[in-house]
Amino acid sequence: MAREPMHSAISTDTSARARRKIGRRILPFLALLYIVAYLDRANVAFANVSMRANLGFNEAVFGFGAGIFFAGYFLLEIPGALIVERWSARRWLARIIVSWGLCTILVGLINTPKQFYTARFLLGAAEAGFFPGVIVYLTHWFREQDRARALAGFVSAAPVALLIGAPLSGLILQLDWWGIPEWRWLFILQGIPAVILGVVTLFYLTDHPRDARWLRPDERAWVSDALEQEREAKRGSHSQRWWHAALNRDVLLLTAAHFSANLAGYGFILWLPHTLQVGAGFGLMVSSFIAALPFAAAIFGVVLNGRSSDRRRERKGHACAAFVAAALFLIVAAVPGQSARATVGALTLTGAAAFAWIPPFWSLPTATLGKSSAAAAVGLINSVGNLGGFVGPFGVGWLLTMGWTPGAATGILALAYLAAAVLTGFVRAVPNTAERTSHAAS
Repeated sequence: MAREPMHSAISTDTSARARRKIGRRILPFLALLYIVAYLDRANVAFANVSMRANLGFNEAVFGFGAGIFFAGYFLLEIPGALIVERWSARRWLARIIVSWGLCTILVGLINTPKQFYTARFLLGAAEAGFFPGVIVYLTHWFREQDRARALAGFVSAAPVALLIGAPLSGLILQLDWWGIPEWRWLFILQGIPAVILGVVTLFYLTDHPRDARWLRPDERAWVSDALEQEREAKRGSHSQRWWHAALNRDVLLLTAAHFSANLAGYGFILWLPHTLQVGAGFGLMVSSFIAALPFAAAIFGVVLNGRSSDRRRERKGHACAAFVAAALFLIVAAVPGQSARATVGALTLTGAAAFAWIPPFWSLPTATLGKSSAAAAVGLINSVGNLGGFVGPFGVGWLLTMGWTPGAATGILALAYLAAAVLTGFVRAVPNTAERTSHAAS
């Protein structure tokens, strides 16, 4: 009897050490990759005014080219997630990273609308599979009760990318080298780091805990056993084949919610610099720095909501609350006649909410489905849902071309956030793994 507390203490110490090592080893590097990925997909927003002036593109052409990224992204999401699950995460992610770096450079070489559409489409196809692949990869290392916090650590890289990217892009757009338009340097200089990091990924990442020589044997054993217990707890009620995920009621609801959230989110992100320059009247450099404020707030929103979701073991309500907050702050930002300071404040709070939904939202499919089904569901939700990233920027560009005010277009984006909250609200609440295991035992 005296040995049991000692054994428990040793197990707890091993657990703490393993979780700490995994977090420090994996999350910063994945976050760095996501910073580069997000910057390479969103830097077109900062090139908006300069590129259109140089090439003669109108708002509709720019919006279509910015959004068609997600049409290419759609193609390889499910296969990419399954490849990570069944083959090798580090090899597949390395392939993705090098490909998107080269395609980002390609965007800097375009001259016509068709070339713009083609380059952005290829960039989306090249990057497809990265985000769902990482979501699946994290399930190889983090238990369900730690997953929202781990996702928050990873997803917080997106606003960090935009926080860094806004002033960095503004500085690059001041370059005057060899008579080459400054917006071209933006894509060329920001594409090179991805190619380098893709090679590093092959040597740095580890596919599974059993292969991690940087963990002690007892730590490897603890992680492997803990994750296997979770998988066993799911097998009884979630043994469906991966392709059945497409017909799962909750997966369909999450897909529609993700579509609405991305329609609003990318409409907001990719037109934010334009809104600040044209709508609020700020200059290029000033608007670049002001555009960083929403993304600075987003870092706090992601981390705080992820931690709260893990602490309370609740996912759906946290995601819905963030959707509703984003909608309300967008509506406030669209109020006509208010001061520039009030508009910037509302946009900053919108940024905090516009990313805060992601950690609890992406914990839902991996908590409800078995191994391959979860991988396929993540790919499906992300691929179809990300088509909203095409509709949002293109829709805003089309509305502006048709004479709509930026405030009216913003109101449409707010409605999309509300739709995401309603759809997520209909997803069935899922007990955590500990509760499922207890229920199965009883």
